[in-house]
Amino acid sequence: MQLSITPIAEEKLKELRNNDSSYLLLWYDTDGCGCGVNGLPTIRFTNEKQPFHVQVSNAVYPTIIAKQQAVFFAEDMKLDYKNGSFRLTTSEEMLNPFIPVQSILEKKV
Repeated sequence: MQLSITPIAEEKLKELRNNDSSYLLLWYDTDGCGCGVNGLPTIRFTNEKQPFHVQVSNAVYPTIIAKQQAVFFAEDMKLDYKNGSFRLTTSEEMLNPFIPVQSILEKKV
């Protein structure tokens, strides 16, 4: 799995990241969505890598994902920043067109 980050998204991540955030976490958010298969692919900063996390290829930040959540993401993705929010896309589809800046700072494992 690979995540490319556009230069503008990289700059915004650098602004937001604090010293406690060692990893960028790809995370399938199911909170308030009903069941475990209804949710949105999103990102978070985290400082913990758990045994169930696997590496995602990324040249900008150490990026991880929970192995069991990888099915909800694409093999090749792009993170961009436009109009005040992040966007997670593939060449075929928009995985999440609106990832608020505040949600990236919420700690999840």
